[in-house]
Amino acid sequence: MTGTFRPAGGAERGAARAARWAPGEQILWRYRDNAPGLRGGVHICRPVTVVRDTDELLAVWMAPGTECVKPVLADGTPVHAEPLATRYTAPRTTVRSRWFGTGVLKLARPGDPFSVWLFWERGWRFKNWYVNLEEPRTRWAGGVDSEDHFLDIAVHPDRSWTWLDEDEFAQAQRAGLMDRAQARRVRDAGRAAVELIGSWGPPFSEGWQDWRPDPAWTVPALPEDWDRTPAHMSS
Repeated sequence: MTGTFRPAGGAERGAARAARWAPGEQILWRYRDNAPGLRGGVHICRPVTVVRDTDELLAVWMAPGTECVKPVLADGTPVHAEPLATRYTAPRTTVRSRWFGTGVLKLARPGDPFSVWLFWERGWRFKNWYVNLEEPRTRWAGGVDSEDHFLDIAVHPDRSWTWLDEDEFAQAQRAGLMDRAQARRVRDAGRAAVELIGSWGPPFSEGWQDWRPDPAWTVPALPEDWDRTPAHMSS
């Protein structure tokens, strides 16, 4: 693996054929649940504004105050309040909740098994990049869908990096949410991301930390049918 990790050609060709969104369009960035009994259903939905959509990159902005959908335990308790041993087997539901932190810029190359997020402190002081390991996104008319793979990487302004959520990654395997083969693929994807960080390739090298949203953009609304199943999806 090298820092110029690229997706398979078929995934890139599929992405190239897909209709492109224009800057300022509002779409949904969603994640399917991988918990037993809920597999395949959408449990995270975040309305976002398109910054750039090309054959090479999808960039979207999640504004502060955006109403989103997130998973919680059946009694409304936050998921991370559940002990790790039962975190992925305890009954769950979803709730609407607003994103109260600063906004998040999400960057994803077609076919890559991860996306790169940028976080800022208040006053636009850059905080860090965050590599979210996930299933390569599938596109549909209203947005993109993926499945989170638990393991993540924090990348700091000095270009140092740290693995995150290794305990959750291990527990997901014990709970049967992924088998050994998939876990190896996820770890390989993480190593590819680390290679990319080491070589400081795109998108890290592209100056996105200096990007700012168009002040004319409005905060996207969460539609009532946020969990609808698309009629057609493509890579």
